[in-house]
Amino acid sequence: MKDNTPAPINIKNRRASHEYSFLAKYDAGIMLQGTEIKSIRAGEVNLQDGYCTFDHKGDLWIHSLRIAPYSHGTYTNHDPLRTRKLLLTKRELKQLASKSITQGLTIIPLRLFVTDRGFAKVEIALAQGKKHYDKREDLKAKDIKREMERYS
Repeated sequence: MKDNTPAPINIKNRRASHEYSFLAKYDAGIMLQGTEIKSIRAGEVNLQDGYCTFDHKGDLWIHSLRIAPYSHGTYTNHDPLRTRKLLLTKRELKQLASKSITQGLTIIPLRLFVTDRGFAKVEIALAQGKKHYDKREDLKAKDIKREMERYS
């Protein structure tokens, strides 16, 4: 007998941990239109080039998050690269705005997932770009850890 429960949706931005060091993480809701949730459930999302900015009203928007058009969509299909509003509490928005402006930090998406209730959420991080030598040190540490696991 087949199990009809869908596989959990958990799309990760793997390049982000190589490019940035994370200072704080937040889970944000995302405002979607029409067929976007169906494309997310199909796993048709690319987070690689995504970033977040604030507008003049203080709202947080995510840019360059590509949600592919739904395969069975009609003329009402969504624009794959449109900017989407992120939903956070006022306190979280103030924290992110103050840190990103004063300290010159970046807000990037880490993963996109669907909750048990069926809501799409984006895990975002307040991040600082790594220097070239930091990336090399991380790769060395990863190689040493892999070697230790191999011999133990």
